[in-house]
Amino acid sequence: MTPDLAAGLERFLTGELGRPVKITDMQPLSAGARRRNIAVDADTGDHVLRLVATLVPSAVQQLPVAAEAAVRELARDRGVHAPRVVGVCDDPEYTGEPFMLSERLDGETVPRRVLRLVQASGTGDLIAEQLGQLMGRLHAIDPESASPELPGQPDANPAVDLLRDVEPTVSRLLGDRPVFGLALRWLHRRLPARPARLTLVHTDIRNGNLIVGPDGISAVLDWEGAQRYSDPMRDLAWSALRMWRFGVDDREFGGFAGRAVVVHGYRNAGGEFDEDRFRWWKVACTLAWGAMLAAQADAHLDGSVRNIVMAASGRRIPEIEWDLLMQIRPAGSR
Repeated sequence: MTPDLAAGLERFLTGELGRPVKITDMQPLSAGARRRNIAVDADTGDHVLRLVATLVPSAVQQLPVAAEAAVRELARDRGVHAPRVVGVCDDPEYTGEPFMLSERLDGETVPRRVLRLVQASGTGDLIAEQLGQLMGRLHAIDPESASPELPGQPDANPAVDLLRDVEPTVSRLLGDRPVFGLALRWLHRRLPARPARLTLVHTDIRNGNLIVGPDGISAVLDWEGAQRYSDPMRDLAWSALRMWRFGVDDREFGGFAGRAVVVHGYRNAGGEFDEDRFRWWKVACTLAWGAMLAAQADAHLDGSVRNIVMAASGRRIPEIEWDLLMQIRPAGSR
């Protein structure tokens, strides 16, 4: 347990709850390229709160922690499973960086453990159906009810915006790799029109950002990339990328099940699935992930960020090239 962190959380929770709180245990859960998640037991005197503290350095914030918490609570109120937010603090005085406290739910989050659980329990189709339903419920939320701090404009074409954002990174870091140039040309030639309805999107729903138990999905995590107005096919396409299958490549969505099961759940929750836009966004998301990996590796190599996860990112670029080639190849080719 880190004394300064424990003391800071104790002071914050004591102020929030209006009673003395003692942190009795802290265990690190994950340390990714951006944030730290720590399991916290907080004794209020008559019971122990099982919490997760998510610490978000200001330098890597995608959303203010209060805005992330708000969109998560909005989604939870509309039937999208997410851990309840207990407290939010953007004052670095307590822990040195902004943080959010959430209820701690039981279940697996590590993808390979999730897939072992799924294989043992035979719940792949159940989880895939739930995944589609959760996205359908999320996309049914009126974007106007979400915080204006979330990115996205109601009159924009999200496909145009994504290409505008990703092309400078591809040009600067991947310009000598022909597959990325080929994929960009493919995307420009098939650029979809703005969808009839833009929706609230998560942008990172996948195996690895889900809490999964014997009964299926109990929560969707990591809402830092949420956007107020976007193409709903972006969420479905991202969930279907090969890197989130962790070796179970014959099951398109997260290694859980094929597309038909997810689409069935999505439509049952009111979503409208568009095959052509889904394919475009799957290629676009793969390209964007490749650009993100290149940027992470570059940040590590130039010394601006030192992180073991980011250090390994560049080695995965050839996998992305293979995925892009498989996705844009003509129908019927081998």
